Amino acid sequence: MNRLSIKISGTVQGVGFRPFVYTLAKELGLKGYVSNTAQGVSIELEGADAGAFLQALKKAPPPLARIDSIQTAELPHIGYKDFTIIESSDSESFTHVSPDVTVCEDCLKEMMDPEDRRHLYPFINCTNCGPRYSITKRVPYDRPNTTMSSFRMCPKCEAEYNNPDDRRFHAQPNACPECGPQISLSNSRQQTVNSQQSAVDSQDSIIKAIDLLKEGKILAIKGLGGFHLACDALNENAVLRLREKKRKSNKPFALMSPDIQVIKKFCEVSAQEEGLLQDRRRPIVLLKKQSAVGSQPSEWKKLPDKIAPNNKHIGFMLPYTPLHYLLFHCPLTSHIPLPTPHFSALVMTSGNLSEEPLVADNNEALERLSGIADAFLFHNRDIFMRVDDSVVKISGKSEVRSQKQTVNSQQSSMSFVRRARGFVPEPIALTEDGPEVLACGADLKNTFTLTKGSYAIVSQHIGDMENMETVRFFEETLENLKSVYRATPSAIAHDLHPGYLSTRWAMENSRQSTTNSQQSAVSSQRSTRNSQQSAVSSQRSTTNSQQSAVGSQEKNGLSCYGIQHHYAHIASVMAENGIKEKVIGVALDGTGYGTDSNLWGGEFMLCDLQGFAREAHFKYIPLPGGESAIRECWRTAVSYAAYSYKDGARQKLEDIGFIRKYGENNIENVLKLSANKQFSPLSSGAGRLFDAAAALAGVCERNTFEGEAAIALENLVMENKYDAYDFDIIGKAPAVIDFSKTIMGVISDVAGNIAQEIISTKFHNAVAAAVKQTVEKISLESGIKTIALSGGVFQNGYLLKRVLELLTKSGFHIHTNRKVPCNDAGISLGQAYILRERLKRQSV
Repeated sequence: MNRLSIKISGTVQGVGFRPFVYTLAKELGLKGYVSNTAQGVSIELEGADAGAFLQALKKAPPPLARIDSIQTAELPHIGYKDFTIIESSDSESFTHVSPDVTVCEDCLKEMMDPEDRRHLYPFINCTNCGPRYSITKRVPYDRPNTTMSSFRMCPKCEAEYNNPDDRRFHAQPNACPECGPQISLSNSRQQTVNSQQSAVDSQDSIIKAIDLLKEGKILAIKGLGGFHLACDALNENAVLRLREKKRKSNKPFALMSPDIQVIKKFCEVSAQEEGLLQDRRRPIVLLKKQSAVGSQPSEWKKLPDKIAPNNKHIGFMLPYTPLHYLLFHCPLTSHIPLPTPHFSALVMTSGNLSEEPLVADNNEALERLSGIADAFLFHNRDIFMRVDDSVVKISGKSEVRSQKQTVNSQQSSMSFVRRARGFVPEPIALTEDGPEVLACGADLKNTFTLTKGSYAIVSQHIGDMENMETVRFFEETLENLKSVYRATPSAIAHDLHPGYLSTRWAMENSRQSTTNSQQSAVSSQRSTRNSQQSAVSSQRSTTNSQQSAVGSQEKNGLSCYGIQHHYAHIASVMAENGIKEKVIGVALDGTGYGTDSNLWGGEFMLCDLQGFAREAHFKYIPLPGGESAIRECWRTAVSYAAYSYKDGARQKLEDIGFIRKYGENNIENVLKLSANKQFSPLSSGAGRLFDAAAALAGVCERNTFEGEAAIALENLVMENKYDAYDFDIIGKAPAVIDFSKTIMGVISDVAGNIAQEIISTKFHNAVAAAVKQTVEKISLESGIKTIALSGGVFQNGYLLKRVLELLTKSGFHIHTNRKVPCNDAGISLGQAYILRERLKRQSV
């Protein structure tokens, strides 16, 4: 009888895989061993039922496991006497680290059972739940390699850990009130953090924290991947104080409610959305506020408007740690849980100062958050990798049918706004092996991507690269993931923008003093466009000498590649879907540096992994004052009016009250400024078009956070209304989409007192129609029918749905981002996909 060797790769550590294998082997009377390795799990079996073992493993693996590959080999029989779990081994390969997951139902039942030894213990966990990525220092995933290494298990916990029949068999974070982490409460900002609290003190701290929240206080609460800033969501004064202290302007707060039924009092929840809320990953789900029913106001109206100003949606999540559940259900005077939760909803917003990374350390929290929080609810289990809550939505809901095809079911599925806790560091499978590279992403909503073998490992949300704190977070996360995945990048990709911190970081760390970001001919754009050359292939032979510089590599350093922003957006969709052939890419966002040094953002490209051709774009409009026009979108509106009406702009602006509202001098100054190219960069950004329409319609005049004006405008759209403003598509290769008539239509309707809802709907329909007609024009010339849509503007649910409807009716095959956000957080994946292909071609 031979010995069967089994090598399994995937997410197979920290998910109860070895206990599962042990139990199954024992049931089948098999001998051998199972061990974690840096590549995954290694199993050796001897016995007649080894085949049955394999079948059972493939059919029903542990619930948190994800098997990517199983390799088997028959070896000579050596006569194992028993089946054992042996110590993990190390190697030069790698394995996938499990994301953090929510506490399971079994642990919750034990926690609320007065007879259980872990009654009300806020760190209860087992092999099926709890922290993973956030506490993992290195692989293999064993207790000494996690932040639980400082907690020595008591005899009872150790007996569970070593018992193959126990749910906590080899559960690395296993602990109890006698030996594990504890909670402490500090209401003094100068008080030294006490990490030696007892179990009784922990429960008392939670009760006091509940009392403080009921009093309207703001708490900094240490969670799974960092701190939350929390307050009672129904206490308007507390919400206002939190918004003022955090300087969060109008950016929506995320809420946590105790169960689905409570959330349904506030929001409309579809079956698909309910499934996402209850998923073990526990993301924040963007939900539509509940509509009023009859004459009775609906429950959501009890939420202060300042939770999510000018927004029809609210981000809700369910509790995902034992501590969260205790904040809602902890008994105050007896051991019996309350019949109703302490709160209907808590604000649970990221514990950081505006534009800084999430705070994860106790002392750092005292230092950074003392000006916001009235008290701190700490624990003494260290967070090794800080990770924000993930944010998702159901997008692209479309019921359209055509004679040729049905809208792909994925087009009404989950999409990411922010990909972090619960999903990271789960890798994205690519179609084949390739070189190891690092892609640094963009500066807004930054992520980076490492590639290893046939996988792309996209980091958690890093944030906006606007300060050195965020750069340090970028670096510490990069070092961790490089170590965990044994990745040694051979080249670095970055955005073209020379002012981006991510670009500067890439240049400095490539150790190439002579590299210039403008060598970025990875864009492969034609240097001399021929209007008859619509196929991407025709572009390749005419690319100028800049492209050859991209392939150059310093002898003693890493090569550094600049990749155009919107090309990377489209490549992220291609990476998700394993596409290498030519596509028509539509990238709509606010701002991205173009190869002509202008600000792009309304882009239509023919592209593959060799390069792209810019086939069409939104008309360039000056941004008066640059960044100030992005913040104060009424300035962009004035610029659009000037370019639409020419000399008649001032009168039209007066007709809609702009002169009265903003002052004649201010309007004149902006008009003059828009004519000065030195202080008014040209932009083709779709986001700026939305800003202008929102300001002209009187919906939003200033962006206090990115995309605020566009969100407010989308909230006014009426369903099943298809009237649209006019626009023009002028010329070709590249064609220019001119929305002057759209802007003129908006101004005319505002002057005529037409409802904002009608204006918004006609505007959205115009943009959707422009996308459809431009794509049809490019397809007619190129013969390409595969479309890739990306860019942050496609987070607009109505626009995406309408574009999908129109393109589907025209018979196109449409792909969108589903595994990474369509906003700039997906840029790094596209950069990595392009660079890998470049390096592979160079090595041939």
